[in-house]
Parts: sequence; C-alpha cells; structure tokens
Amino acid sequence: MPRAAYERVRTAHLNAVQACLKDHITRLDWSRQQIEDYQNHRLRALLACARERSPFHAQRLRELDLSRVSVTELASLPIMSKRDAQEQWDAIVTAPDLDRNRAERILAEQQWFSYTAGDQQIFSSGGSSGVRGVYVWDWDFFVSAACLAWRVQAREELHRQSSSGPTRLAVLEAGVPPHASTPLFDVPTAPLMETVVIAVGGPFDQVLATVAAMKPTHLVGYPSVIGRLARATMSGDLRIEPMRVSTNSEPLLDEDRQAIRAAWGAPIHNVWGSTEIGVQAVGCGRGEGLHICEDEVILERVDDSGSPVRPHEPAARTLATGLSNRTFAFIRYDLGDQVVALPGQCACGSAFARVADIGGRRDDDFRYGATTVPPIAFRHVLGTDARVSEYQVTQTAIGADVVVVGDPDLAALTLALTSALRRHGLSDPTIQIRVTDSLQRHQASGKLRRFIPLPGLFS
Repeated sequence: MPRAAYERVRTAHLNAVQACLKDHITRLDWSRQQIEDYQNHRLRALLACARERSPFHAQRLRELDLSRVSVTELASLPIMSKRDAQEQWDAIVTAPDLDRNRAERILAEQQWFSYTAGDQQIFSSGGSSGVRGVYVWDWDFFVSAACLAWRVQAREELHRQSSSGPTRLAVLEAGVPPHASTPLFDVPTAPLMETVVIAVGGPFDQVLATVAAMKPTHLVGYPSVIGRLARATMSGDLRIEPMRVSTNSEPLLDEDRQAIRAAWGAPIHNVWGSTEIGVQAVGCGRGEGLHICEDEVILERVDDSGSPVRPHEPAARTLATGLSNRTFAFIRYDLGDQVVALPGQCACGSAFARVADIGGRRDDDFRYGATTVPPIAFRHVLGTDARVSEYQVTQTAIGADVVVVGDPDLAALTLALTSALRRHGLSDPTIQIRVTDSLQRHQASGKLRRFIPLPGLFS
C-alpha cells in the first residue's frame, strides 16, 4: 500500500477512534455491576464468533453453552500458548482472504505501515521473550486499543479548566514497521494537538535534540527513554515542561518513575499491554497500580495448573482474553507475566479492578542452578547510581556482563553488584562492566531488553 493511501485510511481510522473516545470516557465512571454485565455480554459475543469462524477455537469451545457462559466459566477451557498462536495461525484467523503466508508477505514487502483490503493491520513483535510473533489487528480492535490507551488522559484533558496554548505530543516509539506501538500511540488526546513521532532506535543525542526542538507538552513512549530525558532535564541538558507523561512497552522502573516526577512533576499514565491483546491496564495518574481494562479484557491470575487463584494469593501466570479482536481471537492466552492484585478502591474512585505495576516478566530472573537472582538485585544498584543513565544486563554462567551509559566509578559499581548477588545466594559472582555511548535496541521495535538470561533456561 502506498504511503499516501495508508495515510488516508489512517485518517479515517483516527476519526473512528475520536468518535468512540466519548463512550470510553463514560465507561470510566461505570459501577462494578455495569462493568461485569458488559464484560459477560462481550465475552458471549466473542466466543460465539470464534466458535463459528475459527476451527482452532471451535474445537476448544465445543462443550460450552454460549447463551449462558460467564467469565467464571472460562476456567474450564484449555490455556492458549504462544506456540499455539503461531503454529495454529491459519486455524485461528477468521478473515477468509488472510493466512500466515500472506501476512508474512505483507510484512516483508511493506515500505511503511499498511492496511489490507479488509482494513486489517499486520504487526510483528519479538516481545521480551525474543520469540517472534505475527499478529492481526482488525479495524474495531485498533479503535478499542487506542481508546483504552488514551481514554484516561483524554478525560483529564477535557477536565482542564483552561488551555495554556498549543499542545504537542512527542511519540517516542519504534517509529517504523512492523511494531504496533507507533500507530497505537500516535493519537491526539486534545483538540488541535500536534503529534510528532520520534524514532528511539537511533542515537540518544539525536532523540534529545529533536525533543528539545519540539518542546512537547505531552510525552508518550518507552520508560527507559523518557526516564533518560528526565535525567537530562535535571542535569540542565534539556528544557521541556510536559504536563502529562504516558509510558508503555517496557516495565516502568522505580528509578525512571522517580526521575520523571523529579524533573517535571507531571502525572504518569503507565500502560501495560501486548501486541496480542492490545492494552490490558492503564494507570490513572492518581492512585497506585494500574486499572485493568475489564470492559475489553479479561485477566485471570492462575496457578501452575491453570486454575484461578484468590486475589490475595500469588499467581504463577496471567491469562488474558481479549474481547475486541474477532479476526484473531486470544482466549485464555498465557501472557507470561505475573501480576499482583491490589485490594481496595483506588484514590481516583474507579470501580475497575487494579493490579500492581508490572515490574517485569518471570523470565527476567537469572537462574544459577538452584539459585535465582531477580532483576531487582541489579536495579537497586544500577538504577540508583546517579552516574548511570541507562543499562543492560546479560547473564553469564557465573555472574553477569553489564553495559552502561554514563560515567560511573567502575570499581565501586562492580563491588556493589558483586555484593548484591552474594546477598541473593550466588557465592562467588563475576561481574564485567563496559561503558558505551548507547545501548543496542531491537531494530524493528526500538525496545530495550534490559535483562537477558542465558539461553535455554526458559521454554
């Protein structure tokens, strides 16, 4: 699809998002009963469509009474794995003119983002697991995902009593195909808002210069990038005053959150999502954690056998059912994330359930035989060193190789990391630290994988 044709379709798509945003904003004030009733109706519609049109789901859903099914009965269904999604692609997709081979050709041939003749978008993502996946977003699914991503911020913009002038959104995402982040987050949330996409895969100095020239009033993007911009502001290398910050696609680490607050004092709306499900939960900017987008997503915290656990109990994994994508349905899909339910009502008053901020995936842990070292062992040291602006940690057989951006005291940093690993049970760790000007990000997505375990440790 030529870029001009893509832009025409995208303009229509963004108009559809704007038309639906008001309804989504209204949902934020729903009661608990309204949320649950709507969720059950959406679930029945999804399951009926999936059983009718998808051979993969038809087999798995054959025993359910779809006229009466509710969220609680999902637990009777088998778990859908990443392998299922990629190996059974043609049996899952419901678009008659779309199969895996055609999807791969679209990805290989497109020079820019594109739409199919059926108004679907094809995206690819390796995720933090590094396993490549190919995904389909239909028209309505994109509208839903964009509304979920932006409705809290859009409501806040509507509630502002006065405008201080033009608004400009800096979109700090991959910037290029095939990752979904750029089209999803390049969405204005206020009338006449200008949006500018700044690809983060290049040198940070270029990103910094572009942001400085743009002087954005709003920021959206990877927390590792926005955190570094915040530290540049505190050091006097960047002069911007964003009134709102939205983060996505990577864990929002404490050191980045603290830097953003210290630099700008702006509300932070953290977004937890995936290319498979879309947007799963969003921070309100007022209370702790993230509000699950329960009107469009069902999350199940389960044990190792796939059985639901109680809110106060630890979960081995999280399963997600996306209620909007009828072209490629994910039902009880294993996200690979562990989430913690938060009790009580949020300070914002929302009835949507909350989970704690996602600190990372379970495969971020480093395992040395019977000893497990969690990412926090490294974060506590590297994230609190004022002379380290960014870092990446790769596991070795007896310790870790660390690459940092900045000007740290290498001897002191090595000693601190060695001591931290010893406290977590690794008796004689070896730490190697290298200083660099920039870290290598994923070429397609622009995302940074902070923690890289030894291969073969996770299935």
